[in-house]
Amino acid sequence: MFERGSPPEPRPPLYSPEERIRRDSTVWTLVQGILAPVQFLVFLASLFFVLRYLSTGEGLAIATWSVVVKTLTLYAIMITGCIWEKVVFGRYLFAPAFYWEDVFSMLVLALHTAYLAALFTGALNSTQLMYLALAAYATYAINAGQFIWKLRMARIDMAQRDAMARQPGLAA
Repeated sequence: MFERGSPPEPRPPLYSPEERIRRDSTVWTLVQGILAPVQFLVFLASLFFVLRYLSTGEGLAIATWSVVVKTLTLYAIMITGCIWEKVVFGRYLFAPAFYWEDVFSMLVLALHTAYLAALFTGALNSTQLMYLALAAYATYAINAGQFIWKLRMARIDMAQRDAMARQPGLAA
């Protein structure tokens, strides 16, 4: 607890200097930087098709396949993200810097996988499948927001640390 008027404790940096070097030197950072917006575009297109089906009853096949493609892009970004996390932090999942994002990613994966399982087993009807897809998409949107927030905070931290390093006598 801090006293009234005292500044809050600074957050630890997202990356140690060694982790930042590994992050900047691995090809997996570029792969993640490409896959993330691709997955988001696939998500937007699929969301459109799913909502169109739910509102009009038309386009079931394209809505269904769009969710399958979205799920496959999710798997791709998760697998390559695990490799990236191993290179940068030394573990495939649940590195302290991204622990809660990874925890929530498990829910995202579970719901997307449940969609595929229900699709291929016929456990749900078409409308139920589309609602399951929407639930999966809601968790994906939250998870994407977590990552965007975390990366934004890392950029702010780096900018502040760089600014302090440039001022004589203030570098820590």
